[in-house]
Amino acid sequence: MTQELTQAIVDLREDDALAMVDDLLAKGDDAVGILADCKAAMDVIGEKFAGGEAFIPELIMAGEIMTGVSAKLKPHLTAATPEEKLGVVVIGTVQGDIHDIGKDIVVTMLDIAGFDVVDLGVDVKIEKFIATAQEKDAQVIAMSCLLTSAIDSMKKVVSAAREADLNGCKLMIGGAPITEQVVAYTGADGYGKDAVEAVELAKQWIGGK
Repeated sequence: MTQELTQAIVDLREDDALAMVDDLLAKGDDAVGILADCKAAMDVIGEKFAGGEAFIPELIMAGEIMTGVSAKLKPHLTAATPEEKLGVVVIGTVQGDIHDIGKDIVVTMLDIAGFDVVDLGVDVKIEKFIATAQEKDAQVIAMSCLLTSAIDSMKKVVSAAREADLNGCKLMIGGAPITEQVVAYTGADGYGKDAVEAVELAKQWIGGK
């Protein structure tokens, strides 16, 4: 049934996918293995998105399915041997912006990819990014915005992070208004044009697979 679960998620059949997860857990299947099948589905959807065969609504729907699946698997995963995380990513929508759909998709994709993700939410103050990165010894701070007026908040976070000397922590930005020019303006280390690129960039920086 595991291949069927992967296909159900790829086909965005939420009810079927959740029912299959329930069945697999009831039969005693390993939660980590089930999560791996779900990750395979997200990889396929990510490839479709990168190739222009899937779009933002599909990513959002897939993210919602994964949220439901994760809720079912979480109690079983905590009892299982924890997988070695690729690294810690602190993420949030910067101060002055409350849009979270894009951020939430990236959070889901990073989580499925094996990162330890700390989601700070929206309208996040500069100090919160820095303090959390220090507390969690983060390898990446990822900032999102939809409003061009919030780009200056990204620049301020970057400046504060450089001053704080966060042990080589990389600074990623993303969102509709972000371009290479904005990266240069803010001083960030790079940007993800979409959730798939954001995950790949984080992997490159941290040296994951």
